Amino acid sequence: MEKFDEIIIGAGPAGLAMAYPLAAAKRKVAVVEADLWGGTCPNRGCDPKKVLLAAVEAQDQVRNLQKVGVLTQPAKIDWSKLMAFKKTFTDPVSTSSEKGLASSGITTLTGAAKFIDEQTIEVAGTTYQAEHYIIATGARPAIPNISGKEHFQDSTDFMALPEMPRVVTFVGGGYEAFEFAAMANAAGAETHVIQHNDRPLKAYDHELVDQLVEQLQAKGVQFHFNVSLQAIETAGDQLILNAPDFRLVTNAVFATTGRVPNVEALDLAAAGIEVAHGGIQCDDHLQTTNPRVFVAGDIIARQEPKETPVASFEGSYLVDYLTGKTQASIDYPAIPTTVYSSPKLAQVGVTTAKAQADSEHYAIKTIDTTNWLTYRRLNEPVAVVKIVTDKKTGLLVGATCLNSLADELINYFTLLINQKVSADTVAKSIYSYPTPASDLNYFY
Repeated sequence: MEKFDEIIIGAGPAGLAMAYPLAAAKRKVAVVEADLWGGTCPNRGCDPKKVLLAAVEAQDQVRNLQKVGVLTQPAKIDWSKLMAFKKTFTDPVSTSSEKGLASSGITTLTGAAKFIDEQTIEVAGTTYQAEHYIIATGARPAIPNISGKEHFQDSTDFMALPEMPRVVTFVGGGYEAFEFAAMANAAGAETHVIQHNDRPLKAYDHELVDQLVEQLQAKGVQFHFNVSLQAIETAGDQLILNAPDFRLVTNAVFATTGRVPNVEALDLAAAGIEVAHGGIQCDDHLQTTNPRVFVAGDIIARQEPKETPVASFEGSYLVDYLTGKTQASIDYPAIPTTVYSSPKLAQVGVTTAKAQADSEHYAIKTIDTTNWLTYRRLNEPVAVVKIVTDKKTGLLVGATCLNSLADELINYFTLLINQKVSADTVAKSIYSYPTPASDLNYFY
């Protein structure tokens, strides 16, 4: 039986962030992958999503600037050509990721890992042991358990659509629904979003979510709130979505109700590992109830956002912990999150909901930036920023942005929060003008 210092189960961002530096530290490392090497993000997640978003952004800019002098016909998206362009990014990922590991002296094992006991796994009929295991198997789309659920497609299917259906429906009001709805609508599909209550994107500021909904509605996206879908039926090449007092005929329906951790194949009980709702339990060193086994990435049951940079951050922390460079607990900084819709919605730090609930300590300032040069030159219909400051120190502790540049602006706010930069320090800095960075002086 071959033995390793570390076996990493999952070759996504967390796994890769660990494998290379562990190997460089002269550890004997193996990486196990049952699907695509490189993980969800570069193969069918955030990276190709951003490629497709570029077309939506271009269409939005043309639409906005047509009103002020850009002379062109409405910009149209050729979905099949756009998908072919996307594939130039995704097709090489899995092969190159596996080759990169192998070329660094890391053993690659293809197949699903299963624990045989607390210190042994099996992959494709062969058993292996390690001093430490790191589970980084990520998560997959959740599918609502309703009649006809076999007709649901998921985010993986959407990211691989060869042609855009005439009518497209998304069930669930999370970030994927808003992102994919913007794309489908921009590509010319009749687009619907079904949400079981009236609060989509519940983790974000309600007022700005409402404004995002209004902007998408103005572009043609149809939202159906307070609809609890009960069944999907077929009618020829169409699907009929049924709920009390609701019926919708569509060509494709996608589940966008969140994600669930990939734990089933691992047989964690055999390894003495406890699983909680939302993932695997761990302590503040990312160690599970089996002291040999650690976790990183979306598999963890935690409050921090389940994002690629967070997974990489956890992977880097584990490298330092396992090689003895630190014994400290993992310490997460403020983490930005972004909904890549049309426009974008982003937030970081203390939310407006938390600030409103603790008004003794926090102050909220809402700033309509629609007429600021940064956004007015693009003729954006809406641009709003909300900031949260600590009343005692005056420091920025939270921010939410709704505009076409929100994904970039939120990173400036993240840096100011994590570095505890005062308003006075910001005011004394000089930035390239006019840019989103040069606007920072006017926020707090």
